[in-house]
Amino acid sequence: MTNTQIPLAEYLRPTKIEEVIGQEQLLAQDKPLRLAIDSGKLPSMILWGPPGVGKTTLAHVISKTCDFNFISQSAVLSGVKEIRESIEIAKLNLEHHQKRTILFVDEVHRFNKSQQDAFLPHIESGLITFIGATTENPSFEVNKALLSRCQVYTLKALDDEALKKIIDRVITKQSNLNIEEIAKETLLLFSSGDARRLINLLEMAIDQITLQKESVITNEIIKKIISEKTRHFDKSGDQFYDQISALHKSVRGSDPNAALYWLFKMLDGGADPLYLARRIVRIAIEDIGIADPRAQTMALEAYQIYERLGFPEGELALSNAVIYLAMAPKSNSAYVAYNDVKSFIKDQPHTDVPLHLRNAPTQLMSDLNYGKDYRYAHNEPYAYAAGEKYFPDDVEPVKFYNPTDRGLEKKISDKLDFLKSLDEEYNKRKK
Repeated sequence: MTNTQIPLAEYLRPTKIEEVIGQEQLLAQDKPLRLAIDSGKLPSMILWGPPGVGKTTLAHVISKTCDFNFISQSAVLSGVKEIRESIEIAKLNLEHHQKRTILFVDEVHRFNKSQQDAFLPHIESGLITFIGATTENPSFEVNKALLSRCQVYTLKALDDEALKKIIDRVITKQSNLNIEEIAKETLLLFSSGDARRLINLLEMAIDQITLQKESVITNEIIKKIISEKTRHFDKSGDQFYDQISALHKSVRGSDPNAALYWLFKMLDGGADPLYLARRIVRIAIEDIGIADPRAQTMALEAYQIYERLGFPEGELALSNAVIYLAMAPKSNSAYVAYNDVKSFIKDQPHTDVPLHLRNAPTQLMSDLNYGKDYRYAHNEPYAYAAGEKYFPDDVEPVKFYNPTDRGLEKKISDKLDFLKSLDEEYNKRKK
């Protein structure tokens, strides 16, 4: 068995690049990060990826491979004082030992701008090679000055093959220890690509069977350890927004099964149901719109049902809404019109309302020709004042809304074509 004083994750930590499991897209021969490490020209970098994929481990391995002094900080626990102390240590190492320093900052996105800026002159001078680790998109969470001085390397969640290698490595390092195949599958399911979670579960299993003086990790033991949900779900990070994006795009793509999958994957992971309900309303507005106005109503009602009834009725309402939206005719024409008219108005100078469209509640306004020659649509054939103009006098009519030929918008398109023909006929007569 392992030394009980050393956490299993630390005991298993690789010391060579060849021992790192996963991240072949960066570390295989001739891949970007491997080339930088082998060349000795190590850039400052940001390691971006989900939890438990080996960002800290990789930083340690890089420092050993390149023979750098290694200083580790956590942005959760450190501030400018700790940064200055680390810089002083780096200076001493360079002066007395002629050894450069890797300064590793975990969760670098939690440092504010001034804290991030504190690294800049020392990166520029070459005193430190900076390695920041983050689960958040560095384009948004790392300030531009620091980001411009770093190479960003994206780490991926570990696949089942990589996780199985970790399990095998753990078992190999133990004496007289085995694991059931079905227990492996359960571990893979609940690890969700997170090696740290996998190792922690294995460590608990090893501790338990050691106490019981057993030698086989069974599926029952793993299930017992997983006494509550441990599926990974980052409620605030990129994985959350990736899954929201997958839900939205599945509905837009008219795939009700995939849409249901992403909805319940997020609900199962602990996402706020009302946040999801709001997003479903937005999908109805943005991607279905006037092609089927009932979609918007159904989405809003699903939100209200969850708000009033909660689980489980609310989840069923969200499910119904997602299925309906996925199968509804799709149109973003109203959404496009909304964005186009906002952009158009933003660039327009002030324009007055034409006199014939103004109200004339007083005699003075009437004397000024407010409302003169206005044609009341209900008194016209088809309740339409053919040839009438409603834009300002100095603005040429612009077509913002272009309905599709799907759902209700097909009827709207036909009506607009009919009204256009009435305009053309009126204008011919007028000439």
